[in-house]
Amino acid sequence: MHGLGNDFIVIDAINQEVDLQPGQIRLMANRRFGIGCDQVLLVEPPQTPDTEFFYRIYNADGTAAEQCGNGARCFARFVYDKGLTRNTRINVGTTTGTIQLILDQDQQVRVNMGRPRLEPETIPFNAEQPAPSYAIEVDDRSIEIGVVSMGNPHAVFIVENADTAEVDTLGPALESHARFPKRVNVGFMEIASRHLIRLRVFERGAGETLACGSGACAAVVSGRLRGLLDEEVVVQLPGGALVLRWQGDEEPVWMTGPATFVFDGSIDI
Repeated sequence: MHGLGNDFIVIDAINQEVDLQPGQIRLMANRRFGIGCDQVLLVEPPQTPDTEFFYRIYNADGTAAEQCGNGARCFARFVYDKGLTRNTRINVGTTTGTIQLILDQDQQVRVNMGRPRLEPETIPFNAEQPAPSYAIEVDDRSIEIGVVSMGNPHAVFIVENADTAEVDTLGPALESHARFPKRVNVGFMEIASRHLIRLRVFERGAGETLACGSGACAAVVSGRLRGLLDEEVVVQLPGGALVLRWQGDEEPVWMTGPATFVFDGSIDI
């Protein structure tokens, strides 16, 4: 499946026993020797009575991820279209809490991505107190970034032109920066207007992807905190557009976008 080109292997771990090891995940994610994907998603039985499923995410390098917005939309389409639920409002447990998925009649999926976390220790990010932006030293220079957690950590760097942004160099340098104890996803945001941004994301453990849902959420939150964006924003990613809405303060971030099946298959691991 894919969400705007951010692609996933989605596995039913309810009707079969699945115990994936990092090497197996890397093999499946390999685009030449396996199936190929940015991340592997497992659909598991619920762990709490107020949820229908549990959602587990693995990066292409075999490491676990806490959150993935594009994957969440694919998760919703998968469990509904495969007959695992008949509900169009689905509460799903993750390693960082519960998310709500809503299937709209126009084949779009809305995701309640939860409240953004801004306290440095919860991101995690090494800083004394929350701020709309932080100065950080990287590659012998000082740059300003916003830092937000959407269940996973994001650094947001404002650029003049997303097409020429330093994704290939600044992305990995920030991803493994010492101030991010668990590494970080890095967004490069070009602000076209208060209602429209262009965004490229270097994802932790996967590299640059065609779209990153949680990265889009983090970019809008960061732009709002810096007074640069309005409540509803279209986020144009290389793979397509998402619509984000955040009212601010303690409110959750809502993301709307498509989810697409590519093919079904099986693999012997």
